[in-house]
Amino acid sequence: MDCLFVRHGIAVAREEWEGKDVDRPLTENGRRRVRQVADGLRRLGVRPTVIYASPARRAVETAQLLHDLLARPSLMQLRDELLPEASPAQVVRLLRDLTPESCVICVGHEPQLGMAASVLLSGRATASFPLKKAGACLIELPIP
Repeated sequence: MDCLFVRHGIAVAREEWEGKDVDRPLTENGRRRVRQVADGLRRLGVRPTVIYASPARRAVETAQLLHDLLARPSLMQLRDELLPEASPAQVVRLLRDLTPESCVICVGHEPQLGMAASVLLSGRATASFPLKKAGACLIELPIP
């Protein structure tokens, strides 16, 4: 299984936003960067079967752009396991029910995604692999 962690794109700054943090949208620059990432993923042949996204608006907007711009029609689901307050272990458990031929994109937040990558690669959340906004990390998981 291929697991692609993608951090949400650049969002309106917290200090410039008067609403709830989960409602902060992507900026135009953030949308542009996500489109660039989607273009790069498409050129690399990434063909997601499912896209999981944090319900936070900035993650949903990122996931929707990826969904719309990548060639293969894929299922998109909002998952609380990808909210900022969720643990890396919750992210890893989210992957358990997928098939070996799956290509999943998980759109979420830092430091959670970097720590989940650490768990998958080393078995511990101590080594972090931080992702920049709209950054991506592909991990090929050996699933029998």
